Amino acid sequence: MTSQSGGTAAGEGRAGGAAREGTDDGAVLLVAGLADLAVSTLGTAAGALRGLLRRSDTGRLVEDAEHDLRARGRLALDRYAAVPPAHLEVLAQHVLERRSRADG
Repeated sequence: MTSQSGGTAAGEGRAGGAAREGTDDGAVLLVAGLADLAVSTLGTAAGALRGLLRRSDTGRLVEDAEHDLRARGRLALDRYAAVPPAHLEVLAQHVLERRSRADG
């Protein structure tokens, strides 16, 4: 059972260790891939920033970017911050309107 000659217990231990090592290798590869992507993205962004700084209309670009960001912020707030009316409240209002039309 615990012999070094390849008993089932020793074989299972090695297989479990290999699975764990495979998971560790996968995690390392994943982190390395993410790091490579981050470095590549930062390099591209730095190049684009250098190109923007060489432009003569940089001030106008900054104003346009600020305007666009404000518009995006307004849209995001409208999308996520607006609370829809309570369903039962809307139904109650419809009932009141129908009753008032039936009475009048």
